[in-house]
Amino acid sequence: MRGALSWPFMRLYILTLLYFSANSILNVIIPLKGESLGATNTTIGIIMGAYLFTTMFFRPWAGKMIQKHGPIRVLRTILIINGFALILYTFTGLEGYFVARMLQGVCTAFFSMALQLGIIDALPEKDRSQGISMYSLCASMPGIIGPLLALGIWQAGNMNAFTVAMIAIAILTGVVGYSAKMDKQAAEPVSGQTGQGAKMSESFGQLVKNPHLFKCSVLMLVASLVFGAVTTFIPLYAAQIEGGNAAIYLMLQAGAVVVARFVLRKKIPSDGKWHSSFVMAIMLMLAVAALCVSFSVMGGAVFFYAGAGLMGIAQALLYPTLTTYLTFVLPQLNRNVLIGLFIATADLGVSLGGVIMGPVADIFTYSVMYMICAILGVSMIIFSYERRKIFVGSR
Repeated sequence: MRGALSWPFMRLYILTLLYFSANSILNVIIPLKGESLGATNTTIGIIMGAYLFTTMFFRPWAGKMIQKHGPIRVLRTILIINGFALILYTFTGLEGYFVARMLQGVCTAFFSMALQLGIIDALPEKDRSQGISMYSLCASMPGIIGPLLALGIWQAGNMNAFTVAMIAIAILTGVVGYSAKMDKQAAEPVSGQTGQGAKMSESFGQLVKNPHLFKCSVLMLVASLVFGAVTTFIPLYAAQIEGGNAAIYLMLQAGAVVVARFVLRKKIPSDGKWHSSFVMAIMLMLAVAALCVSFSVMGGAVFFYAGAGLMGIAQALLYPTLTTYLTFVLPQLNRNVLIGLFIATADLGVSLGGVIMGPVADIFTYSVMYMICAILGVSMIIFSYERRKIFVGSR
């Protein structure tokens, strides 16, 4: 394979786009369905959070299984389970949604790890950030049209269309997934290393012991909490904003992610160095975005949609920046497992955005909840700068 935009990689990006299309619809349908059934924000947050909370637990094992069996074999198995989970949404209520979210969480742990590790291993170092950015871009692209489609389905009261959409996505994802291929080096199992890598329990300890992993994980955890609060409650909060529309907000945010990841993909550092000012700028955008969303209940739709754009840009840049950095500084022997742990912190953060911020919204208001998110973003600006010397000195 040559270059992150060659056809074999493009086929993987298309698979990513199809796989995450279901979530772009479910992220709108589930909160609206829950509210219509009288569920509290806490309940809705738990159901939404079950997805990535489950993913978090399985990511480290996903990295190890992929290292042992190879990404292609793992990918094909997971797509079958994912198809079952999508079909489960079509004939169950909130309890069934909870189970389906957990199944999806397991699938996503293995799916995203298989593709990302396959891309990382197949690309030369100078192209890693572009490959990760393109993967993340295609994972975000469904968010441009998915929310609008979901809102149209809901407002029309036509859940048959929802059923057709879930089944179609399950079938298309399976067909494209089974025809996907990766570079021979990336697709083959890594033999002889199963006993050489660190034990799983020791790998968990690296979250604290390894300063590179610790720094990136904390940043990703807090930022993802904000992203999760937006994904879970914007469909409900938008009704309180004059001129606000959840579908438009989510489309603008996803559109900003897509544009920023494509236009700025070459600007993302891919040299293995910690760029403090770059990360601080990203966290500043995140904090301002959350502040705009919080203030929009008084300021109106202008602040609401400005927050969407800034949130999308921050989301577009943070994940590939931190992931690319870790591919350089983590030890090669158990890199897959440690990257799995890092991505698990992103999953945990999104999950906590629903589970923790749901009760906050119940006790206070959505506006106060997003103000707290802005404060967390500001704290991460400080965190990015103050610990910089520790990382430079440890290298």
